[in-house]
Amino acid sequence: MKKILLLGSGELGKEFVIAAKRAGQYVIACDRYAGAPAMQVADEHEVFSMLDGDALETVVRKHQPDIIVPEIEAIRTERLFKFEEEGIRVVPSARAVNYTMNRRAIRDLASKELGLRTAKYFYAKTFDEFKRAADEIGFPCVVKPLMSSSGHGQSYVHNDDELAEAFREAMEGSRGDVKEVIIEEFIDFESEFTLLTVTQQHGWPTIFCPPIGHVQKGGDYRESWQPYKISDEALKQAQMMADKVTRALTGAGIWGVEFFLTKQGEVIFSELSPRPHDTGMVTLGHTTNLSEFELHFRAVMGLPIAGIHLEHAGASAVILAPTDVSSASPLDYNLTEALKEDRTRIRIFGKPEAHRGRRMGVVLCYGEVGDDVVALRDKAKRLAKTVLGTDPYMKK
Repeated sequence: MKKILLLGSGELGKEFVIAAKRAGQYVIACDRYAGAPAMQVADEHEVFSMLDGDALETVVRKHQPDIIVPEIEAIRTERLFKFEEEGIRVVPSARAVNYTMNRRAIRDLASKELGLRTAKYFYAKTFDEFKRAADEIGFPCVVKPLMSSSGHGQSYVHNDDELAEAFREAMEGSRGDVKEVIIEEFIDFESEFTLLTVTQQHGWPTIFCPPIGHVQKGGDYRESWQPYKISDEALKQAQMMADKVTRALTGAGIWGVEFFLTKQGEVIFSELSPRPHDTGMVTLGHTTNLSEFELHFRAVMGLPIAGIHLEHAGASAVILAPTDVSSASPLDYNLTEALKEDRTRIRIFGKPEAHRGRRMGVVLCYGEVGDDVVALRDKAKRLAKTVLGTDPYMKK
């Protein structure tokens, strides 16, 4: 049995803990608030800000974990190098977590060092720098904090009049103490997709899940589906880029590598997460023989993965909170209507509080390989509306 320290206890962490507990491991779940989803299924929990390096050190010394698994961006990542040097495994590696928690580091690695095709981009710490970058890139453009998650602070800018508000939102939406934004060329893409990439220990080869199509709004995932239709050549391009960037970052685990597919069939690297990905929740609907969380656990533990196979077509759609909610007056989830339909699953995350538009659960619908994926997507979105009365595409 290994002792695993999970840094971040959201819905992705919860599913990882379930995979670990099924295999007899011991997990301490950490987050900045009590009652977080992963804490509800872990052996122990700790509540503290992981941006507080001393508090992080105290928790590590207290529990003496064998493995540290980061699940969020807001971590004092430089401390992870020290823990790694002391023999504690960091997943996928301290280098990977440090790079990918900040958009500057990962974008420069991908574009400047590895030569991957990305959108044109600039950084800005002041509004004057921001304005000059927008003039260089042109409109429309995309604005994001350098450090954020779930689309916080991200916006599309269509003209000069929207610049001031976009800059303010990006600065206020930044997680941690990094106060800088990235402004990007808008890619006129046909669609977006995630390539879940599994790097392994023991010299075992990097393997890939079948690609997952997804739609984001404001930088936040709203629906995903598998399989995603893509040409063999485009898939080879994506696998090459995913392999190249994960090799450079080092370590074992699952990576959510995001791409744009242009109308001309060109694959463009977008972003990367060194952990299970929101869009990969569709695998909880048995689209693949192992879910992304089971794959992550096996890679973390150095266990073999005999293969990844598409077993069903499937789609996921998010369940969003209709209003601000406190633990004193929890949401009333209506599961009845959705579960009247066959081949449907619901996962409620168990977040104790919510704000309007916060992701509180997901509906999963699946069918046979070869079934109409568009119909499955429509079904998942329709049923997601019945749980809390909210549309997956509602404005936050």
